Amino acid sequence: MKAMVLCAGFGTRLGDLTREIPKPMLPIGDHPLLAYLLGHLRTHGFTDVAINLHFRPESIRGAFGDGSRWGLHLHYSEEPSLLGTAGGVKQVEAFFRDEPCFLVQYGDILTDHDVSALVRFHQQRNALATLLVHPRPRSNSAVTLDPEGRIIGFLERPTEEHRAGVSTPWVNSGICVASPELLNHIPAGKPADFPRDVFVPLVATRRLFAMPLDGFRCAIDSPERLVQARSALAEGLCRVEPLPLTPREPAP
Repeated sequence: MKAMVLCAGFGTRLGDLTREIPKPMLPIGDHPLLAYLLGHLRTHGFTDVAINLHFRPESIRGAFGDGSRWGLHLHYSEEPSLLGTAGGVKQVEAFFRDEPCFLVQYGDILTDHDVSALVRFHQQRNALATLLVHPRPRSNSAVTLDPEGRIIGFLERPTEEHRAGVSTPWVNSGICVASPELLNHIPAGKPADFPRDVFVPLVATRRLFAMPLDGFRCAIDSPERLVQARSALAEGLCRVEPLPLTPREPAP
């Protein structure tokens, strides 16, 4: 199966921590964050993974190479200008076109959710996209579901006026499974983000679904969240095995 991890952002909310390194390379214990994300995907059968790059791309390429050390095939997509969460996927459209479905994960989301179950949920519903959601009050999004898990409302960065009358605990978790048909709904040649530019307009199709989080999830978007993620792994609250990074063998 194929997946994409979005790693092109600057991580500015982490301040000095990401001044010199991309956010996915932040250390958590003895491994960078991205080693945990890729290890989790590999556990669930994702062996072909695209990674978009922008800031300090050589640090990610240098650490992970082509992925063959771990039985992975890593494909890199460099963005001279940031394309957004959806625009980055659109740029590697050909990579996903022949797949029955594929997974997209933000590069700062640490989770041990069963993404194989997310894929099955998506396929059973013939969905355009199936989002992972979690309960959180007053977040940047608000996702309303019907009893079947269909998304019937999606607010992205809502104002207080827009929130009025909307009662839902669910918010976007930054991971989704998509059918290749979804690529047709991403504008080409310009930056685009999934929540604002793709998901909100597609609610009317009734083919967007959501699965509630089962397990640990942390968006590492602040120094405090980085501490939380490190503690969760150290205490066994997040059960994810990282790719074992070791120094490369010298070329023969």
